[in-house]
Amino acid sequence: MEEVKLRVEHKFSLAVYAWGTITGIISGISGTFFEGGWLVGVLLFLLGDKFILAVLKELPEDVPAEKGPILRKAFWGWLLLWLYFTMMSYTLLIKFTPVCYSNQSLLYQMIKSGNASLECVVNFTG
Repeated sequence: MEEVKLRVEHKFSLAVYAWGTITGIISGISGTFFEGGWLVGVLLFLLGDKFILAVLKELPEDVPAEKGPILRKAFWGWLLLWLYFTMMSYTLLIKFTPVCYSNQSLLYQMIKSGNASLECVVNFTG
């Protein structure tokens, strides 16, 4: 079987995505224990360059080895995964239950018809 080799650019992207996932999960978990827990992940972003340099032996040509450019080059990829995994882990840990505020809402209709397998707290207002 032929060995698959990743290009340096792809390794860099995967390292950024892994760091976004790790910091997102840490943020979501810490957010359940104290109010400013999501800031932990934002602070961990500042360690992203150390993580990437520890994982990769070399950087892509368009990313200088200084701290600032690595963080700027990796920001959007990191941010999207950090936000996704922060919200997902936080929601799972707090055992989120949706609230139906109207019997005309799509969520209420889906639950009432049996198409949704979750329970909804009914809180009709007005």
